[in-house]
Amino acid sequence: MTHSDRTIVHLMRHGEVHNPAGVLYGRLPDYHLSDLGRQMAERGAEFFAEADVAHLVASPLERAQETMEPIAKTLGLSVMTDPRVIEAGNQFEGKTFGVGDGSLRHPGVWWRLRNPSKPSWGEPYKEIAARMFAAMADARDAARGREAVIVSHQLPVWVARLTVERRRYLHDPRRRQCSLASVTSVTYDGDVPVAVAYNEPAGDLIPAKLRKKFVGGA
Repeated sequence: MTHSDRTIVHLMRHGEVHNPAGVLYGRLPDYHLSDLGRQMAERGAEFFAEADVAHLVASPLERAQETMEPIAKTLGLSVMTDPRVIEAGNQFEGKTFGVGDGSLRHPGVWWRLRNPSKPSWGEPYKEIAARMFAAMADARDAARGREAVIVSHQLPVWVARLTVERRRYLHDPRRRQCSLASVTSVTYDGDVPVAVAYNEPAGDLIPAKLRKKFVGGA
């Protein structure tokens, strides 16, 4: 593979969000990075500072845009907002699932959990994969022979990785290798994705309790 045939599309998850109520915020507006989340975003800028990045893309949600800000400033590049890399749709958006909340204990919501392989409670994995791959292909073409960065969300990034690696979509969300401000890098040989690498530029900033927390979408 020659250098001109090699393009890398980095999929970065946003940093920690200020969410004291612990709701599943999904696509809801006005959820911004916490102070820790902004530190994580700065780590992302440091991670890409010496990379050959030519193209930046971010989800339209505030937390993704704010994660991209220091990266764009460091690299001196403009940011394209792409709705195709937005958080996955989820019917539990706005609800909480913490101890004592009992959201999933109500029989009225059980029917939404009937098919975890689709999943029945939200945007189908196949649709997430299709929109993410379309956005990744456009980013690859815009950065041909160099690198692109897309700031997105946990589930879209994870589904994109499962697709590249030809793994099944049914999975335990607690086992996703996609921590806060992590970077999943997809290498293309021409137009074909051939390798995946994973890094955690802000890994040491993540509190142990957040690593263990169930995250259905963020």
